[in-house]
Amino acid sequence: MSLCAECFHQGEHAGHDYNMFRSQAGGACDCGDSNVMREAGFCKRHRIKSNSNVPCVPKHLLMMSELVLPQFIFSLIQHLREGYNEPALDLPSEKDLHKILQVLEPHVSFLEDLTKMGGAMRSVLTQVLTSQQFYKDLSSGVGENACAKKSHEKYLIALKGSGLAFPEDKIACNMQEQGAGTSTLSVQGLAGGTATSGQGDSSDEEDQDGSQGVGKRKRVKLSSTTKDQSIMDVLKHKCFLEELLFWTIKYEFPQKMVTFLLNMLPDQDYKIAFTKTFVQHYAFIMKTLKKSHESDTMSNRIVHISVQLFSNEELARQVTEECQLLDIMVTVLLYMMESCLIKSELQDEENSLHVVVNCGEALLKNNTYWPLVSDFINILSHQSVAKKFLEDHGLLVTWMNFVSFFQGMNLNKRELNEHVEFESQTYYAAFAAELEACAQPMWGLLSHCKVRETQEYTRNVVRYCLEALQDWFDAINFVDEPAPNQVTFHLPLHRYFAMFLSKAVKCQELDLDTILPDQEMLMKLMIHPLQIQASLSEIHSNMWVRNGLQIKGQAMTYVQSHFCNSMIDPDIYLLINLIKLIYSLCTGLFKVVDLLTMASQHQNTVLDSEHERSMLEGALTFLVLLLSLRLHLGMTDDEILRAEMVAQLCMNDRTHKNPNPKSGIIPGSLSFESVLSAVADFKAPVFEPGGSMQQGMYTPKAEVWDKEFDPVMVILRTVYRRDVQSAMDRYTAFLKQSGKFPGNPWPPYKKRTPLHPSYRGLIKLLHCKTLHIVLFTLLYKLQKQRKLFNDSAGGQERCHDSWFPGSNLVSNMRHFINYVRVRVPETAPEVKREPPASTSSDGLASSQSSRRKSLQRENSGTAQVFSLVAERRKKFQEIINRNTSEANQVVRPKTSMKWSAPGATPQLTTAILEVKESILSLLIKLHHKLSGKQNSYYPPWLDDVDVLIHPEIPRYSHGDGMTAVERILLKAAVQSRLNKRIIEEICRKVTPPVPPKKISSAEKKTLDKEERRQKARERQQKLLAEFASRQKSFMETAMDVESPDADIAMEVATSEQHVSEAIYDCVICGQSGPSTEDRPTGLVVLLQASSVLGQCRNSTEPRRLPTSEEEQIYPWDTCAALHDVRLTTLQRYFKDSSCLQAVSIGWEGGVYVQTCGHTLHIDCHKSYMESLRNDQVLQGFSVDKGEFTCPLCRQFANSVLPCYPGNNMERSLWQSHSNKCLQDLVQEVEELQEQLGTFPSETNLSKEMESVMKDIKSTTQKKYTDYSKTPGSPDNDFLFMYSVARTNLELELVHRGGNLCSGGASTAGKRSCLNQLFHVLAMHMRLYSIDSAYNPWRKLTQPSQETNSELVSEELPEVPVLYRDVSSLLLIQILTMPQPLHREHFTCIIKVLFTLLYTQALAALSVKCSAEDRMAWKESGALKKNTSSGEKSWEVLLGHVISELSKGKIYEEEETEELPVVLVTPDSVECYLQQFCLPFLRITSLLQHHLFGGDLPSCQEDEEFTVLASCLGLLPSFQSAHQFTSASCLDWPVPAFDMISQWCSELASFADRHPDQVKALLIQEPKWDLPRLLQLPENYNTIFQYYHRKTCSVCTKVPKDPAVCLVCGTFVCLKGLCCKQQSYCECVLHSQNCGAGTGIFLLINASVIIIIRGHRFCLWGSVYLDAHGEEDRDLRRGKPLYICKERYKVLEQQWVSHTFDHINKRWGPHYNGL
Repeated sequence: MSLCAECFHQGEHAGHDYNMFRSQAGGACDCGDSNVMREAGFCKRHRIKSNSNVPCVPKHLLMMSELVLPQFIFSLIQHLREGYNEPALDLPSEKDLHKILQVLEPHVSFLEDLTKMGGAMRSVLTQVLTSQQFYKDLSSGVGENACAKKSHEKYLIALKGSGLAFPEDKIACNMQEQGAGTSTLSVQGLAGGTATSGQGDSSDEEDQDGSQGVGKRKRVKLSSTTKDQSIMDVLKHKCFLEELLFWTIKYEFPQKMVTFLLNMLPDQDYKIAFTKTFVQHYAFIMKTLKKSHESDTMSNRIVHISVQLFSNEELARQVTEECQLLDIMVTVLLYMMESCLIKSELQDEENSLHVVVNCGEALLKNNTYWPLVSDFINILSHQSVAKKFLEDHGLLVTWMNFVSFFQGMNLNKRELNEHVEFESQTYYAAFAAELEACAQPMWGLLSHCKVRETQEYTRNVVRYCLEALQDWFDAINFVDEPAPNQVTFHLPLHRYFAMFLSKAVKCQELDLDTILPDQEMLMKLMIHPLQIQASLSEIHSNMWVRNGLQIKGQAMTYVQSHFCNSMIDPDIYLLINLIKLIYSLCTGLFKVVDLLTMASQHQNTVLDSEHERSMLEGALTFLVLLLSLRLHLGMTDDEILRAEMVAQLCMNDRTHKNPNPKSGIIPGSLSFESVLSAVADFKAPVFEPGGSMQQGMYTPKAEVWDKEFDPVMVILRTVYRRDVQSAMDRYTAFLKQSGKFPGNPWPPYKKRTPLHPSYRGLIKLLHCKTLHIVLFTLLYKLQKQRKLFNDSAGGQERCHDSWFPGSNLVSNMRHFINYVRVRVPETAPEVKREPPASTSSDGLASSQSSRRKSLQRENSGTAQVFSLVAERRKKFQEIINRNTSEANQVVRPKTSMKWSAPGATPQLTTAILEVKESILSLLIKLHHKLSGKQNSYYPPWLDDVDVLIHPEIPRYSHGDGMTAVERILLKAAVQSRLNKRIIEEICRKVTPPVPPKKISSAEKKTLDKEERRQKARERQQKLLAEFASRQKSFMETAMDVESPDADIAMEVATSEQHVSEAIYDCVICGQSGPSTEDRPTGLVVLLQASSVLGQCRNSTEPRRLPTSEEEQIYPWDTCAALHDVRLTTLQRYFKDSSCLQAVSIGWEGGVYVQTCGHTLHIDCHKSYMESLRNDQVLQGFSVDKGEFTCPLCRQFANSVLPCYPGNNMERSLWQSHSNKCLQDLVQEVEELQEQLGTFPSETNLSKEMESVMKDIKSTTQKKYTDYSKTPGSPDNDFLFMYSVARTNLELELVHRGGNLCSGGASTAGKRSCLNQLFHVLAMHMRLYSIDSAYNPWRKLTQPSQETNSELVSEELPEVPVLYRDVSSLLLIQILTMPQPLHREHFTCIIKVLFTLLYTQALAALSVKCSAEDRMAWKESGALKKNTSSGEKSWEVLLGHVISELSKGKIYEEEETEELPVVLVTPDSVECYLQQFCLPFLRITSLLQHHLFGGDLPSCQEDEEFTVLASCLGLLPSFQSAHQFTSASCLDWPVPAFDMISQWCSELASFADRHPDQVKALLIQEPKWDLPRLLQLPENYNTIFQYYHRKTCSVCTKVPKDPAVCLVCGTFVCLKGLCCKQQSYCECVLHSQNCGAGTGIFLLINASVIIIIRGHRFCLWGSVYLDAHGEEDRDLRRGKPLYICKERYKVLEQQWVSHTFDHINKRWGPHYNGL
């Protein structure tokens, strides 16, 4: 059922499970159709319609449309006829088709608009389209109109190829019909045969095919009820609808036509007529699809139509009955596959009559068959249709014929000599074909066989399946021996048989014996699935290595999640059934599987020695799978689901969509959620900035590990070995954590669920003598420390019956075997040979063998896993070599013949071997061996008799090998008293002491190697320790490598006067040394333009992303906008050069400099860049643009910042405090400033400083550096340089959270490069002289002597001091002084600037308060003016400011303005003043920290002002907070009232000329909130619904890929050529305008975020996750998505901290195309 978005949102679907998808080809909304959904689910609109009687439309309203539409539709058909030209290859050229479709687009759009007019118009259209009379009258082609005749002829030509049959087929068909009276449809597949070819062509082609013996005509009997010949014959059209669909198909389903045909579906009459027409054209659709070049697009459009038609059960049933839909579908599929058949080479290559599909054909490789198979699966999902299929014997025969085309396809032949030249990758097409064309329909049919009444259906399928299998065995000439060295993974007929068998027992209570064939057929059935299991083992043992990687790919796909349910599971189930019935054959089976002999030497004629071990292990693994799997042997669906889920979760934590992809059970099945919550805990994603984007995961509960972990299931379900190891590691971790077992455990013991009664015979396999001998031999060899796996079947004697008296395992366990005859080569005398030393893997094998016992003991079939190494179901030598003659023919490498010449058979002789052991005694000895102690086993029942009564003790569930042996022995004792007594006797015997171990030469070698390794480790440790001590001493003597200011404080404290230069390590050449003029060292830095600061706003309310037309964002209140307006206003009224020193720029497009902290010699860096240029490897950065990655930490960088040479003695001097008075210092500062900076001499250092300055300038766009009225003015450069320093300081402040309360060093640790940056900027700024008359320092420190006569002049005045930005002044003062700066001068500058700042605060405050308050402050200030502390009292100063400013027109026109802020209390005034001054104090403290070192003090927020003021030296001594006032920080160099009067007079004179601007320029908003991204809505659907249909403001079209900027909310077209400007697409352009090269865009149709950084971009991930914490990229799953606030915070944090380049690794160039 599918609904349009509108109906969905107007209906009530809370709590429903739904998927949202974007329909590519339109479609009909099912809302209002009571066949599909209940009326309660209709939306409001449709509910009203269904409840009330809709009045009829008056006839005269529709008269015009009834007259015009037939003519209109006929003209459309005429166009389609005329536009079609029969091409040479039966394929119209795509250009021609495209032209005609373009011409017809308005016609079809008109029809589409008519369908949207409602039901009345649709019914008229239906009438016109389905009326046979209209069609007859208009389109017969009879008449005088030559044009009409011509078009009719073209139509007839086009019709020729529309039937399935060829001309001679029809004749043959008719003759047979007359003769036999039954309808036999002849389906002929000729590869590429053209439908229009005449009889001669057709028969020629047939002869050729016949001569090749491949595409022989295949006569397929269809059901005798098929009287409808229409599918075979040329189509006959009776109405417009039929011909319209015909042309739609011929023109390969044009999108507009498809949409029109689908939009008509709400009309019920049309729906039925259209469905029948669609079925009538089904064969023609298939033929067109096969020839199409655009089969993918066409497939999608076909399915868009068919899914609407066939999903309705009532309609599907009607068409099945009236139009033979099932017959048509099966015939069409059969016909389609016949065109790509080849001869099968399985088994008997020469005489094989079987044909299979060729997986290399485009038909299979491109999944062209998909739409037809999909339709077939769709109709089989309806019970009424599926029952009809299962009852129709003829259809079942045809279907089994179809399935047999896939039986044995994609045959693999083992390469024995040379590696295969070309590795074919067609195998995936074969797996996909079997899954989709065979398995999916099978599951569809099985879903209808769930009750006892459906027994007959199962019998039918099994009967015809067995018939098809018998035909297949006959066709490939299979008797009983499979051909060696070949395997096919595709046995769909076997799998149909297995799954219907399983369903018969599980749901239909059928007796197996009544449906199973005879013994001979069972034997045949067993061989091929067994061969697959054997081959899996061979592949994993690297025996197929010469076939290339693709054979491993096949082995993995066979067990992979999507396939295992339809591949390996049925195969294992089939083998379980067959082995259960023919268990007597197991002796023969094991005789050959058993690669063991009691002899110490052997020769294997079949296997190389390196493969033997894994093959034996494979055989044992397979045995355990057979005995312990319960998937189809009595488990309920919920139990299966639970077991599958546990196996998946034990391997790794899983996301919700992927906890159990196996078993064909999809998330959303009824019990899925309940089972998942029962076995797993949800682990919410954890987010750290810089961490990878995690998703919500499910992890197994503790009780699952304790009771349900089943390694057998894990082994069955793993594609890779590592998954089993991963499961065991997690299990071990759980045991250690819960304290259940401390060591390395063996797989746990898990009791099996009871077997279904029908499968009880399986247990007899455990009472097989051969198995007991295998186990005995394994244990014996372990005990004797023989090399376990080098044994062969050739040496094993044949008289096994004499080994054990009976077949009962319990009694055989205690049976003592005294002597054994073995066949050994003469060169290996048993007595003298010393057995080789045991290898560590022997312990593993003992686990396998001993575990087997626990298996046998359980009559209920309980089993235990035995292998930690997860090799797959395994090798049965008997399959490929049952007798020695075959074995001798096998080609094998010569090297593995150990004792004789290649090819020669060594002389074997019989030897008698003394054994004197039983299985029980061997087990007890194994226990001793595992524990490493004699007498380690003590029967537990001797202490506690209860053990025998309740043997299921939890302590035996988890443990290692000893626990396993103890459990087996306890079980043996419980089963039989005699066993119990024998165990006690064996334990009583005193075992001889362990002899001292002789060290063999092999072990000696191992020991030597170990010793050497130990020595090497010791040497390494010693070296490392030496390095560490050297490093430590170096750190103590020199400065810190990364931050040269770190140790200064310590040096000052110790007053060491020795000169020690800063030492840097070069990460390229590894040398350490100071940075010098000739060979400078530089910091690796990344320069990037940033507009983050410009996004600060002066309100704490976050901006939201607009999701309606009303919510729009206007960026007038951002920091960048306000600063821009301020500068423009200043430039209008004041002198330009003065304006450019009164503000800072860089809020937008400022340059941010960051470093990883590593240094390198600049000459080393140049050679490094050269090597990168010559490197051909594809890099994620552009070397030509100067980009590189740090050689040490690989962090992205694009420049090197030279380190200024300096020594610590200098620094200690400029740290020291002096007792000079402020006036003297002011004078010194002025003198220093007037020293003109000399242009530095041409040294390497100065060149590099110039070069890096150029880099800094070129980092940002010109528009962000050029603010002067006269372009290219030096004032621009001056402004830009100190603004770079400001940008970096402000950004560091933002990174610290907007204040300095946390204190400490720089947040980026020692990764700050501000000190070096200051040196570079200062060197360049010193080159610009400031005219002493205009030097701001004088205006701040000297009362002006001049009169106001200058105002008469024409020139614009300078910016008044009170309008100047104090932080900018600070940077100008400091950067124009000679470096390095003295601390006392720094403090002096701060004190002077603080007086100005304070006056600005008072002026701003005076304007904000009401006239009454102003008068009150003025008076109270005047009273206290003459007190001693007048200059340090804000009341006095405020009063003075008010009185001075009152002289101008500053306080006039107040009434027109908005209500002023009322500040009455002294506390609120104090608070306002402190808040006004804080931003300056923060910037200054940071600057001091970077220039002079020393950590910043941490404090509470309310103490910040006081702490920073005392840190900067503004406060003489720290005062307690309650009596502290900000005015006490003031230190006036000249009388305060004189200075204030002078500054205020500038404002007063400006007010006289421009009274309206005075206040606007004065009031500065000091409080900026931190930069934030837009706030996103909770539900993604809100964004999607608004934006995915929104038109672009530039091109006014709906973009194909809409995107929205998360910084400013602008809607843009991603990759839209329509909005391209000067070769830049819109997203790239916007990223430059909005973020100075950094853009963050949300892609509306994909829910992912894309980051653009300069010329590169990357996919960041999604901030919208579903209810289970998972992404849905491209909205494929269509689940509801919700904002993940943690992820969004990470994104925002990366944006603010400029770390996109470092954290995201997958960058690529966008070539301006986004």
